[in-house]
Amino acid sequence: MAGTRNNSNRATIAAIALGRRAPGLLGCCGQTQDQSMTKFPRGTTATPASIVDALNAVAGERTRVRASFAAGQCVHGTYIPSDRSVEITKSRSFSRPSRVLARFSMDGCNPELSGADRLSLRGFSFRLGRDDYCSDILTQSAPVHFARTLDQMQAYLKARIPDPKGKLDTDKVKAFSAANPETLSQAAYLATSQLPTGFAGATYWGVHSFPATNADDETRFIKLKVVPVGGDLAAKADEATTTSARAIYDDLRNRIAAGEVRFSVIALLDRPNDPVLDVTIRWPDEDSRDEIRLGTIVITGVEANAVCDASVFDPANLAEGLDHPLDEIFAARREAYAISLARRR
Repeated sequence: MAGTRNNSNRATIAAIALGRRAPGLLGCCGQTQDQSMTKFPRGTTATPASIVDALNAVAGERTRVRASFAAGQCVHGTYIPSDRSVEITKSRSFSRPSRVLARFSMDGCNPELSGADRLSLRGFSFRLGRDDYCSDILTQSAPVHFARTLDQMQAYLKARIPDPKGKLDTDKVKAFSAANPETLSQAAYLATSQLPTGFAGATYWGVHSFPATNADDETRFIKLKVVPVGGDLAAKADEATTTSARAIYDDLRNRIAAGEVRFSVIALLDRPNDPVLDVTIRWPDEDSRDEIRLGTIVITGVEANAVCDASVFDPANLAEGLDHPLDEIFAARREAYAISLARRR
């Protein structure tokens, strides 16, 4: 595979090989986890706890809710692997059929979603596999994150904390954006994507670069892309730019009942010199990359939200064959999610 034979990311992959997981902490999926690749670098000013604080401050200090993507719907279904999944990863999460627990969500800290528009970032988190080979995958409806480092993420959020009267300082936001133009890439993508306002018709991305190892012990970087079977449901010309929460959830339930909520899980394949540590930029020519379909997710029913709210989809829970990305944002996520869960209990 190109990922080990001629990829100039070889030094990075070699570092991954030296840090292969050893027996360690038991993850919420039930599989053994090693935290050596997910510990957050402490040389930064921001910490996972300060990020959760900033998210809550932006939202107005809501209690007992998620710090982000608070509004959503828990669902369940099945995963059917493709015959080619083993070419990319030996992870049994992706190479064996399994049940799926998943959650569609909208960005923001208000769990009482009043409505959404085409600029709203959507989330799709799902759990594949069984307890002894379980993986949690987090994806979103934009191919980039809004910050490269945790310090930048904290500054981005602090610029958007409203004053005691709930007013946003737009001058502060503009000044930050001018000094950090890469933080506008996510919003720029959403503004031009013409997505429908619901969940079922969007394409979702895992913005991180995952080291994937196949049965021949060959490792390369991949990005995960989750595409509606049949393609995106592009917004209709006469579709309202804003849709009520009831309409969004009714649309999801109706499509599930009709058997229309099916997604292909795609692995985008790396090339030499790909930027694997910066989640604010896409790989060059990412839309025309070689890709392999790992499998298909079929959502078959709506689940009580309490089932998904009882824990978190932990991005560090990855079965052997898919390793932890090395970027700084991923490294902070596990701890931040754990903090957020503890605060809402």
